[in-house]
Amino acid sequence: MSDGERVQLFAKYPRAGLAKTRLIPALGADDAARWQAIAIGVALERLRSFAVEPRREFEVWYTGADEAEMRFLLGSEAPCRPQADGDLGQRLILAMRTAFDDGIARLCIIGTDAPGLSAELLDQAMSALESHDVVLGPALDGGYYLIAMKQPEPRLFTDIAWSSERVLEQTLARAHSGGLTTKLLPHLSDVDHPEDLIHCRGVHPDWEELLGEQVPGRISVIVPALNEANSIEATLDSTRSRGGSGDTEVIVADGGSSDSTCELASAWGARVVRARAGRARQLNAGAALATGEWLLFLHADSRLPEGYGAAIETAAGQGVAGGAFRLAIDSRRWDLRGIACGANLRSRWWGRPYGDQGLFIRREHFFALRGFRDWPLMEDYEFVGRMRRVGRTVLLPLSVTTSPRRWLKRGSLRSTLLNQWIVAAYHVGVSPERLAALYRGVRR
Repeated sequence: MSDGERVQLFAKYPRAGLAKTRLIPALGADDAARWQAIAIGVALERLRSFAVEPRREFEVWYTGADEAEMRFLLGSEAPCRPQADGDLGQRLILAMRTAFDDGIARLCIIGTDAPGLSAELLDQAMSALESHDVVLGPALDGGYYLIAMKQPEPRLFTDIAWSSERVLEQTLARAHSGGLTTKLLPHLSDVDHPEDLIHCRGVHPDWEELLGEQVPGRISVIVPALNEANSIEATLDSTRSRGGSGDTEVIVADGGSSDSTCELASAWGARVVRARAGRARQLNAGAALATGEWLLFLHADSRLPEGYGAAIETAAGQGVAGGAFRLAIDSRRWDLRGIACGANLRSRWWGRPYGDQGLFIRREHFFALRGFRDWPLMEDYEFVGRMRRVGRTVLLPLSVTTSPRRWLKRGSLRSTLLNQWIVAAYHVGVSPERLAALYRGVRR
């Protein structure tokens, strides 16, 4: 069929222990495999919607199973073929050549890892081929979730550093060196690591069931931690002083502690989620598995005030989207008390609390905002700016008490000046990566 369009879905069989291995630290082997099974099912739903029009078809190219297992998973109506041996590029070349040998006019190849990939985006890709040679759907991690073409282009899959952040860059370079015109679709997020699971929220009910559905009135306290054995128990103990009518869920998102942080948190009764190091990643990983109506992000060296839950409930009754608490520093030193006073005045006047003040937000708003940016610095400051777009935020009259350790380590004046310099540099456009490098250098 010379005017036909085909979508090929590349999928790995959801075998426990072998599927989505980078999600296993957060979900366990069985649920990581279940995530993959759901992802295949969601992709098939999109493909069936795409293929309702005449001259459109799809097929699944699978690996990790025999045909009988795959047929049982997919059902009899989904055409499927085994992937070839070799690296991903060689397997893609074989599938591409097969499609054009069958006489199709336009080909689109997708994977299962982008929850936001819709039938509408598939339509856009095929339409864009009318005026472009190659269409790519860029992923936020530097790869792509979709590639479409109207003739065989093996150069696009040759000498590519697969599974790296350079995949899209190298593919575009191959296309341009061959004189091919390209079109980019909107960026989407792949799900490769625990922090990426936030992008599954609100997409499909099976993912909601897997990750945990919302419990009305519950507050999920999410604590990012890295080698916090000395303070983690006091932090977790403070979550018991909730007040109000609901319950509290406590999640410790660990970034690879080498001390007893995880063991202490588990013994206390918290759920421990293991994620890649980086506060934004850890916060997103914890939030992805949270089931509370409210998400409360608490630093591992801080303690919540008595009645924090009742205060959030009161704010909820006033229709707020989120907010933070006042700041108290656990010291009698006059300079540190002055710093806390200044932070509270700043938060009240400018509406810009920092992460050490216990940020809280309605769960639905957090997922609508797609969580914290994967930045090495300023992720909390930037998030508060976006949080104000979804509704009114408040500064509650109760105070989160935080450790003075970082001020004592560098000196209160030096720490304050450095923090304000970082904020000013951020507002004039200095990148978070550059700011983080400068911050670490000054700290040393």
